[in-house]
Amino acid sequence: MPAQHPHSVTANQPRASGSPGACWEVFLVFLRLGLSSFGGPAAHLGYFRTEFVARRGWLSEAAYADLVAMCQFLPGPSSSQVGMAIGVLRAGYGGALAAWLGFTLPSALLLMGLALSVLQQAHWLSAEVVHGLKIVAVSIVAQAVWGMAGSLCRGLQRQVITLAAALAALLMSGALAQLAIIVAAALAGWLLLKSVPTARLDDLPRTLNRRVGAACLLLFLGLLLGIPALAAWYPASWLQLTSIFYRVGSLVFGGGHVVLPLLQAELVPAGWLDKDVFLAGYGAAQAVPGPLFTLAAYLGVVMSSWPNGVAGGLLCLVAIFTPSFLLVIGLLPFWDGVRRNGPMQAALAGVNAAVVGLLLAALYQPVWTSAIHSLRDLLVALAALAALVYLRMPSWAVVLLVVLAVLLPGLAG
Repeated sequence: MPAQHPHSVTANQPRASGSPGACWEVFLVFLRLGLSSFGGPAAHLGYFRTEFVARRGWLSEAAYADLVAMCQFLPGPSSSQVGMAIGVLRAGYGGALAAWLGFTLPSALLLMGLALSVLQQAHWLSAEVVHGLKIVAVSIVAQAVWGMAGSLCRGLQRQVITLAAALAALLMSGALAQLAIIVAAALAGWLLLKSVPTARLDDLPRTLNRRVGAACLLLFLGLLLGIPALAAWYPASWLQLTSIFYRVGSLVFGGGHVVLPLLQAELVPAGWLDKDVFLAGYGAAQAVPGPLFTLAAYLGVVMSSWPNGVAGGLLCLVAIFTPSFLLVIGLLPFWDGVRRNGPMQAALAGVNAAVVGLLLAALYQPVWTSAIHSLRDLLVALAALAALVYLRMPSWAVVLLVVLAVLLPGLAG
């Protein structure tokens, strides 16, 4: 049996793409990640790399970086989109849904429960627990940066692109800054890395055909234009909420840290909910596992008028994530052809180096700056990193140990 190429998209093939067994496998893996992936989008990419590249071998390092690069081009929650793409490659279209459900349900349910407790002034997350979770994120992102840099930043030219991308990410602000960095890195790779050899890459699953992809892209655009027009003609509250959350999910670059203030600007001045109620969810969304976009579930529950409660939470959650489904499934069939092209592979090599730079910048701001406030915090983060890298402890165990380490002095007192 011939050995697989090291750049294979699916290094460890499932039993049958699209089968119930493959979808169930994807769901269970992402459910565990949804229960333990603390720290925001940058940390999620670190968790995914550990699980699917290092541990399970579902993807090669280069293929994973390609998916990350693709999702950096797209608006919406980049880590959730990477999860959807992995689900598609592993188990077909059903795998995308399974990956999203597994990764999203834990935080969505937690935030929907929190929405009820906040209304009753029953807060359940202590400051010490939140701080411990932020320290874990430092270790997770550091592990991801180190591992990806070793394979994607070889050579002086790629290292320069990585450092330039990191510096630009720290200096530039705004929703389109990250996209501008990725485009600049692609141009730099195309100009400077022309000697990059063309690698033979395996085909994407046959279920990902271009007609379906084109249909999804057209549907994405049709909903983006059609829902606001329909809401203006028929101003029902549920349709207006759908329009707000679909539009935010369609047009926001930069992930969860960008979407939160934009949702506040859309909802609070219009009287959908109180500012203090929004800020309570804002703080909790930083601490629960899974994607930050699940704040939509919290907001849907606490709306001041119908639809609210569970129905409102589900409506807002589906509306904000639907654009991501359509964009990922729409672009994936064309992405394989793009990255087979020699000059495009050189451009992607530059993008991959920039992705490491973006993670490096995120490691400093906001991950490091929001978590490391003392020598003790630094020592705990280093211990967690050693547990991940050298002891190969599972991430959930490291999360538990770090939270206990932060809580113990308070308990002893």
